[in-house]
Amino acid sequence: MKDSVILDRISQGDEKALDELYRKYYRMMTRAIIKNNGTEQEAKDIYQDALIVFWQKAVSHQLVLTSKISTYLYSICLNLWRKELDRKGRLTHEEKDGIEYIDNESQERNKIIRDCIQQLGDTCQKILMYYYFDDMSLQDIAQKLGFANTETAKTKKYKCKKRLDNLVKTNYSASDFLD
Repeated sequence: MKDSVILDRISQGDEKALDELYRKYYRMMTRAIIKNNGTEQEAKDIYQDALIVFWQKAVSHQLVLTSKISTYLYSICLNLWRKELDRKGRLTHEEKDGIEYIDNESQERNKIIRDCIQQLGDTCQKILMYYYFDDMSLQDIAQKLGFANTETAKTKKYKCKKRLDNLVKTNYSASDFLD
């Protein structure tokens, strides 16, 4: 079922559509939380909370999708999880930086991002590929690329990501990331 149909049904109060949505993305959403230091129960709770947010916005007609539903839900889940970790004091600054969203489901999105990364300089390419696609820590990146320390790697990653964001925004629109 297409996202527009699901959103339309949910905005009309169709709970069956919400159940379908729950099942469709359950594994993806809970895996994201578990991967970021969560338990299975915490992941279930966060996903249910995210669906409540989605449901409330949809039925109040305050939801305008500029991405896929999975992207929107994923962002809600990670934001809720980040808040929960902050509340529990379990998140370091480096981990906060690491919970940035990359849509793992969309091969097309990854292709666009990889193409844009290829337009950056060699150092930025390496930093972003190591960090986002190879899941390397900033400490490992600093060592591998010969930076003075982890803070240098963090600063360079931030600047490279800003350049990448600008490149993507300049060359693509939100519709390029939709099904």
